[in-house]
Amino acid sequence: MGTRKEFISALIDLTGKSKVLTSARRMHYYCTGIKVGGGAACAVVLPNTLLQLWQVLKICVEHEKIIIVQAANTGLTGGSTPYGDGYDRDVVVINTLNIDRLILINQGHQVVAFAGATLFRLEDKLQPLKRGPHSVIGSSCIGASVVGGVCNNSGGNLVNRGPAYTELSLHAQLGADGELRLINHLGIPLGDTPEDILTNLEQVNFDPDTVPASEAQASDTEYQSRVREVDADTPARFNADRRRLHEASGCAGKLAVFAVRLDTFAEPAREQVFYIGTNDPTELSKLRRRILTGFSGLPEMGEYMHRSYFDAADKYCKDTYLFIRFFGSAFLTRLFALKSRIDGYLSRLPLLSENFSDRVLQVMADLWPDHLPRRMREYRNLYEHHLMIKANDDIIDETRNCLQSLFGGSSSGDFFECTDKESMAAQLHRFVAGGASTRYAIVHHKEIEGLMPLDIALPRNENDWHELLPDDVLEQLVGPFRLSHFLCMVFHWDFVVKKGVDIDALKARILKLLDARGAKYPAEHNVGHLYRAESDLRNFYQSLDPTNSFNAGVGKTSKLRNYT
Repeated sequence: MGTRKEFISALIDLTGKSKVLTSARRMHYYCTGIKVGGGAACAVVLPNTLLQLWQVLKICVEHEKIIIVQAANTGLTGGSTPYGDGYDRDVVVINTLNIDRLILINQGHQVVAFAGATLFRLEDKLQPLKRGPHSVIGSSCIGASVVGGVCNNSGGNLVNRGPAYTELSLHAQLGADGELRLINHLGIPLGDTPEDILTNLEQVNFDPDTVPASEAQASDTEYQSRVREVDADTPARFNADRRRLHEASGCAGKLAVFAVRLDTFAEPAREQVFYIGTNDPTELSKLRRRILTGFSGLPEMGEYMHRSYFDAADKYCKDTYLFIRFFGSAFLTRLFALKSRIDGYLSRLPLLSENFSDRVLQVMADLWPDHLPRRMREYRNLYEHHLMIKANDDIIDETRNCLQSLFGGSSSGDFFECTDKESMAAQLHRFVAGGASTRYAIVHHKEIEGLMPLDIALPRNENDWHELLPDDVLEQLVGPFRLSHFLCMVFHWDFVVKKGVDIDALKARILKLLDARGAKYPAEHNVGHLYRAESDLRNFYQSLDPTNSFNAGVGKTSKLRNYT
């Protein structure tokens, strides 16, 4: 097994000293979740190649470490980092963001994404081919990685593409016999030994345009049919769905995933965003039913935002909105890393508060002129419930006719067709909203008890989605920030809890209410360390990782060797 000093020395000999972090200050960014979670590690390793990643894993296994493989560290439930105490072995975090290659295969109809590739880069790479990935930007966590989405069955906001899913992956698995094995299920012949497989993939020693077709799925091809079943009393998608647990897909870090092979999707020739506001949420339920049962195809997206989240994103995500607008989405990855380093240095100074950079950005954003279009601002003042529908090609006319029919005589709601500028603003306002509760908590940390993020999949036949929680529950919240992938009935509730409230007791009560309604949770952010894994998911984890050496404790399972 060797000593910790020998372990660190072996890592440095392999990757170089600059790629092995051991000080608490330098490891803080990688060991702390963006919303919840965090814990100690004996090292953070930053490999540069697939082969280095394999060799790092072998050293970790030889020294009997718990291994957490992360990419962008944008997980919202604490599943990308250590979490508290109780581990019986040292924890090592391996960050793969340096391994960010994307290989387009078969004329761009599919892609092989390496462990650290982000949705940002994939969108950019596919744009010249007029194709897109399963999701855009990262609907709740800007900067998300492609492999991270697959490992967590991330749902995404594009209705007609479904959640991230593939049966084609290249991954390492530690068996019950203690042997680390590299398993090539990419459907691409790359050799026999791990060294040959990884080198041939990294150097693209194959013809990308003649990769053999595979009978294995590289996307959730059944989702369009499943989401249309509006009378079903089960959710359209959720993380513990056995139909979508397969090797890398849904593994939650219980495998070390080197690469995944995924379908890409043709972009529409025409798009039109419709912005809807209403004070009668039943109108939105009627609209959802008409779209899913009557339209010839599905819209690209249907994103709901309650006025509370509109306001929160307006005030607390304005700086992120402006950064993306002026510098592009890819800039945020560098910005987040820079913020973390600055806060790490400044936190050692007694006169400066924690999260100093967030506070400065908040003040600067408040000084900037209004960033939202006039009509969006008017709808915020008029309506409590907001819905953005992005229609494409032939669905545009169907959507327009449906909205005119539904809201033509309505006294409680209305809609407008967005200009290009309004379309950009509406989508960007929605995309940045996921960070609102975190910034709110930073700014008002002395006035609140904490955050309670909930990621809920409601049954497809649920029409009372807007009144699931009683008033006495809502009264315990500073801001019941609510948004959803509405056509999918997937809701993100980022609750800020009032000072003095018992968060655990409140959450238990809310989940009990949801259980009675047939809801499933989490819907798409995976269990992390906030949710207890259902039996199907727990059994899946143990089958992938029988020694409990990868991401131990995820899903509130044991952190101990062999799950004892």
